[in-house]
Amino acid sequence: MTRFGSDDLKYEVVEGWGRLPQEWRYGHVIGVAVDRRDRIHVFHRGEHPVVVFDAEGDLLGHWGDGVFATPHGIHIQGENVYCTDSADHTVRKFTLDGGLLRTWGTPGVSGYYGEPFYRPTDMALAPNGDMYVADGYGNSRVHRYNEAGDHVNTWGEFGRGAGEFDIPHDVWVHRDGRVMVADRENNRIQFFSSDGEYLDQWTGLLRPCSVYVDGDDMVYVAELRSRVSVLDMDGEVVARWGGEPSGKPGLFIAPHCAWTDSSGDLYVGETLQGSRIQKFRRL
Repeated sequence: MTRFGSDDLKYEVVEGWGRLPQEWRYGHVIGVAVDRRDRIHVFHRGEHPVVVFDAEGDLLGHWGDGVFATPHGIHIQGENVYCTDSADHTVRKFTLDGGLLRTWGTPGVSGYYGEPFYRPTDMALAPNGDMYVADGYGNSRVHRYNEAGDHVNTWGEFGRGAGEFDIPHDVWVHRDGRVMVADRENNRIQFFSSDGEYLDQWTGLLRPCSVYVDGDDMVYVAELRSRVSVLDMDGEVVARWGGEPSGKPGLFIAPHCAWTDSSGDLYVGETLQGSRIQKFRRL
């Protein structure tokens, strides 16, 4: 059995997990999120953009057909699903079965010069209900909204210095309130206060596309250059594998997203030539 990770955090790949019906195909798998019932929601650029599986990989359902222009990020909090659409310049809030509840941004209309949104990439919720949106491809900004959904403030600009971004590709809010931003083309994760004050950064990553923190404070980073890293909250690497493009089970071509379930099993989605979802069972 081929194992991945490290002595402290071991996994085995579950080959063939998440198979689609014969006539379906995965488009670029750009988002994955797990709800409180351990149902895995895979967001991809195919005909059926949100497909839902149980932990065994059996298809439970799908939704979102015809809704999205270019799916880019998915986040689940409680009974709600948030989907970011980069080409449509929107963030949408749904029920778990795809009922639309709210839309931020004007579909098809971009917000230039720092205004929300111009090709946004992903979002996350803070413990107090605030929402943070990475406005990655067009604006190089992060926008903050309060629990009521009203815009509070915006920070960032294009660049390589502290507090600047070159494609803020994903955002996560730790339970202590710190905002973590995957600054993809700067190969780092930056940390900010809830108001956007720069605090710190982790460097040495390989085009980080997503950042996800589990309940044990393990930080999972999907790196577009064929690697997945797991770090602790001090920035120390706990487990890391990949680094050379490979379509073999357990390795990667272009990881774009990662999330874990209640058992600690890890789900990694790939875009570009990979375009698949892989499950890693924690040992």
